Amino acid sequence: MAKGERKRALRGRAGRMKGGRGSGRATSGHVRLWGRHAVEAALKNPDRRHRKLWATREGVESLDGELPPDFPVEYAEVTDLARLVARDAPHQGLVLECEPLEDIFLDEVLDGDTGRPLVILDQVTDPHNVGAILRSAAAFGAAAIITQDRHAPPESGVVAKSASGALETVPWVRVVNLARALDDMAEAGYWRIGLTGAGEATLAEALPAGPVALVLGAEGEGMRHNIEAHCDALARLPISSAIESLNVSNAAAIALYAVATRQS
Repeated sequence: MAKGERKRALRGRAGRMKGGRGSGRATSGHVRLWGRHAVEAALKNPDRRHRKLWATREGVESLDGELPPDFPVEYAEVTDLARLVARDAPHQGLVLECEPLEDIFLDEVLDGDTGRPLVILDQVTDPHNVGAILRSAAAFGAAAIITQDRHAPPESGVVAKSASGALETVPWVRVVNLARALDDMAEAGYWRIGLTGAGEATLAEALPAGPVALVLGAEGEGMRHNIEAHCDALARLPISSAIESLNVSNAAAIALYAVATRQS
């Protein structure tokens, strides 16, 4: 779609904010997003169902396009918006409440383009890290990120803000059993590479020419032993001995770059 066609109305009329002083949590069953990139991406996502937008006039003017005439918007002061989001969150004059994205299942991803890597996160629970990994996944063309449902953050404003719009474009698959999901990936033809500082080979040495699934563990604990056992290879990033490890989101970005630039 051409850029001009994508620039549909995201500006509209709005009344004064009514109440709206809260703890930063959305209404039950909804998700509250904030920040221009996160809100704008959600507004442009046809798969999102929106409930309400609170905004300053400057925030509405910063949006790329216009809102539909009947879109539920209320103008608000910056101080009022601050009460709708997490403490000290940079809302940039925009707070959107919407329904969570519908579930995406692993088989939907495995039936897609196997030329794009998968990113598997084992107990990465920090929403900032997950959001940053979503952003890198979007930048380097990953097909999806996969997490275990019980050991991953929920969809939230913090994840969306860190993802800078990528929450709306990168499929996020939540599974009950991560080891079983890795078995399914192997059956679909993916070579599963676990990233760990203890790996003998570097990532460049371990990368195959075919489909790749990158597995990363939480900072500190790393991958669980059972998850390592479900990898086809363990590899390390060639970082200097002057530093012990990288933040998991930085490691994911470097690994995705390596996959994107590998020689065929």
